[in-house]
Amino acid sequence: MTTIKTTEAPSDFTFPDPERKPDEMTSFKHLALTGSAHHLIQHFGNPETTLVIGEHFMSPVVTQNMAGLKFPDLLIAFGVDPAAFYRRNAYVISEQGKPPDFVLEVASRSTGREDTVVKREAYAALGIPEYWRFDETGEFYGARIAGDRLVNGEYVPITIERLSEDTLQGRSDVLGLDLRWHAGRLEWHDPAAGRHIVTFEDEREARIQAESRVRELEEELRRVRGS
Repeated sequence: MTTIKTTEAPSDFTFPDPERKPDEMTSFKHLALTGSAHHLIQHFGNPETTLVIGEHFMSPVVTQNMAGLKFPDLLIAFGVDPAAFYRRNAYVISEQGKPPDFVLEVASRSTGREDTVVKREAYAALGIPEYWRFDETGEFYGARIAGDRLVNGEYVPITIERLSEDTLQGRSDVLGLDLRWHAGRLEWHDPAAGRHIVTFEDEREARIQAESRVRELEEELRRVRGS
């Protein structure tokens, strides 16, 4: 179990940004460049009570001692106060009243053991219901995608299915989504819709169709007026 030593902090204390090694930026490739965070924010809605964020400290309490604190690549929490997160620049469990519902780490060479052993124990101790790991090649985690669900205070592996030669999938109960490793990419599938959650491309296509429909209606109106 990971123990966090705390030191008294002023009421307006703001956590610093974590420092990352260059090889840890694999999360940028699989989360930022693909727009995953934006897609998830749009999918869940309720921005006043839902937080989708990454690469910021997560702490049981307000503390000036950063030793032992983790900063997951992706954190999702429902029924919380995002404004409190932004004031602190960190997710403080004592202020939010609950741990995050979901955290995910993206593999890098320097964090393989840290993510699969140390963080797994730390996140279980914090009471985080689900902890997921994504590895583009499977080289660093020993698995391309893996998830754990908290049961009686301990993590139990989530079943991962092989859908095809290049697709693996596991169900996240807390998100109501299927997480997929697909040909080295991280994907988020909505089982209710039977498809990937809405993406930038979907939004662009919907806008193009809407604009096309407006032009058609304007043209039809001109014809009616001219007849």
